[in-house]
Amino acid sequence: MFLKPYARSLVVAASLAVLAGCSSTGGTQDGSMDGSGTAGGAGTGTAGTGQVSGTGVNGSGAGQMAGAQIPQGRTIYFDYDSDTIRSEFESLVNSHADYLSSNPNAHVVLQGHTDERGTREYNLALGERRAGAVERYLNLRGVSPSQVEVVSYGEERPAARGSNEDSFAQNRRVVFAY
Repeated sequence: MFLKPYARSLVVAASLAVLAGCSSTGGTQDGSMDGSGTAGGAGTGTAGTGQVSGTGVNGSGAGQMAGAQIPQGRTIYFDYDSDTIRSEFESLVNSHADYLSSNPNAHVVLQGHTDERGTREYNLALGERRAGAVERYLNLRGVSPSQVEVVSYGEERPAARGSNEDSFAQNRRVVFAY
């Protein structure tokens, strides 16, 4: 099918108008990391303008009770081939549970990790079991399931490089990522 020259020009102009409507203004949204591994996420937007102003949730942001702060300790460690929370870390998990219970708009991702021993599939499952054990503990302490997300990285993101027991021990962990 052949279009007349003016119809072809109209199609090109309409296509350019659609593409121009999709382009960004080059501005940035305030969703950057704040250095502690927390991403800014509470934002307000103006409908239809594409403009966003955000405030990071980093211990003193939106949805928090006055004086509530995210606990400083963010990592708990596990024994070899275990998903049982060690008693020495129960107080840390309790402090995260207290924070999340008193801040219903707060959200945490529990990142499960393992050392390099075992198959990739087994380690992904073990990392998920570890993060799931922490999630169940938080839920028993009154944290809403909607506030918690579980992810497993298995052996893919080691905290320590090396093939010795010290490195392995540092890699068997769950990290609280707000």
